Amino acid sequence: MKTEETTIDKIRTRPRFKMFTNLTKEEYAANLTKYLAQHKDEFSGNINKEVATICVETEYEGYWKPRLSLRVEIEDEQTAIRGIFGPSSAVWTFFMFLYFSFSILWMVFFSMYYVEKQINSHDFPWALNASFVMLLCIAITYAAARFGQHKAKDEMLKLRRFAEESTLQFEKKD
Repeated sequence: MKTEETTIDKIRTRPRFKMFTNLTKEEYAANLTKYLAQHKDEFSGNINKEVATICVETEYEGYWKPRLSLRVEIEDEQTAIRGIFGPSSAVWTFFMFLYFSFSILWMVFFSMYYVEKQINSHDFPWALNASFVMLLCIAITYAAARFGQHKAKDEMLKLRRFAEESTLQFEKKD
């Protein structure tokens, strides 16, 4: 098994990795199901031959309870497993909504400021300050996501271990 990971993968909102194995898609899905059954007290998830979603069983539900999405693809006649860590789809959608909203508002407020300066108007004296507030909101949203990642680091490490062990344990011997 070979693993690829870049520096940018470590700083993303949703960290990711890629592994290569000599198992077929069907064998990998069957092995994941078997490994999940063996560790059902620690992990839960849904698995099919294309996609698997795994999460760590915990007593609490935090906003960044990580899930590992594994997508299985054939790449250069070898099975590639792409792993993406992230929160539930509801939390991910909410964070993307916040990023989108704050970004659009920043562009609107900054455009208002810029146009006001170009036409020498004084109708929107608050526009520049509002654009800085939107930048602050974007930074706070990013910080909240990073804080959630930091808080869930142990669970993400367990999920990473799950991905590696479930592949290595059942990989064919050449």
